[in-house]
Amino acid sequence: MKKTTRNIIIVALFTLGGGWLGVWLNKVTGNTQPPMQSLGALVWLVTPALSGILLRAFGRDGWKDAGFGLKLKKSWMWYLVAILVYPLAALLTFGLATLMGAISTDGFSTQGFSAYLSAAGIMMAGSLMKNIFEEFAWRGYLTPRLEAAKVPAMLNHLIVGVLWWAWHIPYYYYFLDRTVLSTYLGNMTIPTFLVLALISILPTSILFGELRLLSKSVWPVFILHNLINGLSMPLILNGFIKLNGTSGTILSPTNDGVITSILLGIVGLLLYRHRMKKTNQ
Repeated sequence: MKKTTRNIIIVALFTLGGGWLGVWLNKVTGNTQPPMQSLGALVWLVTPALSGILLRAFGRDGWKDAGFGLKLKKSWMWYLVAILVYPLAALLTFGLATLMGAISTDGFSTQGFSAYLSAAGIMMAGSLMKNIFEEFAWRGYLTPRLEAAKVPAMLNHLIVGVLWWAWHIPYYYYFLDRTVLSTYLGNMTIPTFLVLALISILPTSILFGELRLLSKSVWPVFILHNLINGLSMPLILNGFIKLNGTSGTILSPTNDGVITSILLGIVGLLLYRHRMKKTNQ
């Protein structure tokens, strides 16, 4: 087995198993802390990125394609895409959902837009550390190492997306606050929510992966991830919008919305075409 393939499999196994190891640790230690402040949650969060860093340092992967550099001069366009793509997609789906009655927006009327901006800022700040660990696992290690293994781009993004999704499963079942989860679930069961999460994460993974490969840096994707978390999560959690049935789920302006994620995936495909055109010139 080639070194690159072996190391990718190792990171994938740590990604799939780290969260469940964290769940087990919490049970055997009799954890009394809130789940997201526990030792198990820390193990879940850091295991994918840490395994990739160790393999770069000691598994002969090296640091050449780690993407630590900002590359602002060469990649300013991809930073701009990272900043604009989710707000524009969310505004489009927000308008469609409002016109079609798929969402209720009374929360903006009662709380005001400034309250939303404040909640978004707090959410963005709270996501910074989590997203560093996420992006240095998925786009810092897996995406470039799969490319180094000559895995076709779409299969690369599919593999990363499925692992990214699977990594979240113990989070939804054990670490995420039940009140927060119930706000997102509404009348859905967790398995139904997980299916919808997979549907939304795969096209999003195309966008994230292509931004990483075009920019040669993790940081545009890190910025995009923080903007999505900050702008998206308060909409439902803080009651600024309410989803009205199935149409609300489909047209939700959050990153879990089916149409929103498809729009992000379409942008990802356009970026892929642009990258292939540049490669073939």
